[in-house]
Amino acid sequence: MNQNLQNSVKRYDELSMLLADPNVISDQKRYLKLVKEYSDLEPLVKDINRLSKVEEQLAENKQMLHETEDQEFRELIRDEISSLEKEEIELNESIQFALIPKDPNDKKSVIVEIRAGAGGDEAALFAADLFRMYTAFAEKQNWTFEVIDLSDNEIGGYKEIIFSIDGQGAYSKLKFESGVHRVQRVPETEAGGRIHTSTVTVAVLPEAEDVDITINPADLQIDTYRASGAGGQHVNKTSSAIRITHLPTGIVVTCQDQRSQLKNKEKAMQVLRARLFEQEQRAQADAIASDRRDQVGTGDRSERIRTYNFPQGRVSDHRINLTLYQLDAVLSGEIDPFINALQANAHEEAMAKNLV
Repeated sequence: MNQNLQNSVKRYDELSMLLADPNVISDQKRYLKLVKEYSDLEPLVKDINRLSKVEEQLAENKQMLHETEDQEFRELIRDEISSLEKEEIELNESIQFALIPKDPNDKKSVIVEIRAGAGGDEAALFAADLFRMYTAFAEKQNWTFEVIDLSDNEIGGYKEIIFSIDGQGAYSKLKFESGVHRVQRVPETEAGGRIHTSTVTVAVLPEAEDVDITINPADLQIDTYRASGAGGQHVNKTSSAIRITHLPTGIVVTCQDQRSQLKNKEKAMQVLRARLFEQEQRAQADAIASDRRDQVGTGDRSERIRTYNFPQGRVSDHRINLTLYQLDAVLSGEIDPFINALQANAHEEAMAKNLV
C-alpha cells in the first residue's frame, strides 16, 4: 500500500474516534465538518480494505492451483482467479480515481455569460439560440434559471445575456461549455444563399458565496440609471438599473432586468462575486503551474470549442473530436452526449496525470 492510501486509512480511523468524542459532538460546526470528511473517505477506505482481501484470496487460489492435480477443481480455481483479477482491476481504478483531487466548485450553481462575437446580427441570433439551449438543458435537469442582465437587438438576438442556473452539480456539467462556439449557416437576410460563419463566447462561472470572496464596499463605485432596451425589454421611468465598478480590478457589472433597484444590485453583486472568484482561482492556478490545463483544453475562452453547422445538421466538439448529426436535438437542450464525453475525457486525463 502506497503512502497516500496509508494516510487515507489512518485519517479514516482518526475520524472514527473523533466522531465518538463527546467534546467533538458538542461542537456542532466541527462535528458536521468531520462527518463530511468521514463520509468522503468511507468509499475509498472500503475499496482499500476490499482490495486487500481480494489480493489475499488471489494469492491463496494461485497457491492451490499450483498444489492440486484435480482437473475439475483446477478449473473452478481458474474461474475464481479470473473473477478476482477482474475485481482487482476495477478496485484499483476506483481507488486511483478517488485519489484525484476533486474540483471544489463542482457542486455549485453557475453564472453563465453569453456574448455575440464576430458576425453582427447573426452572432446575436445564435447567442439567443445558445441561451435557449442551456435553459432547456437546465429544465431537463430540474434546475432553475434567472436572467440577470441582457442587451438585445431589434430582431430577437442577444448582444449579451447573463443568467444564473441554480442546481446541485450545475458547474460539474456546464463548466465544459466555456469557450468560443462557432455557427455556420445561411442567414435569412442572405439572398445569395451563402453560408456565413459567426462566433459566440460562453463563460461559465461557479457561483461565489460570501464565504468564497470578500468584497470591500470601499472598492465599489455604484451608479444607477434608467433601464432601457429593444424588443419588448422592460423600460421604466425610474433609475432602477445598476452599474457596479470594482475599482481595484476595473470589472464592471450591470443589471437592469429587475424592476427593483435593490434586486438589481443583489444580482449585480452576484455576478461580481463570481467574476472575482474566477479571477482569484485563475491567479492561484497560474501560480501553481503556468501551463496547467483546465479540465479539457486550455480553458482559454478564445479557444474554439464547438462548431454548429446548419447546412449539414451537425455539431462538432473539437476538444474530443466528437461529431453528432443531431443539430436540432442539441439546440433543444440535448447536450448530454457532449457533456458525458467531456467528463469521461477529463476523468481519463486526470487518471493518467495521477499515475505519472
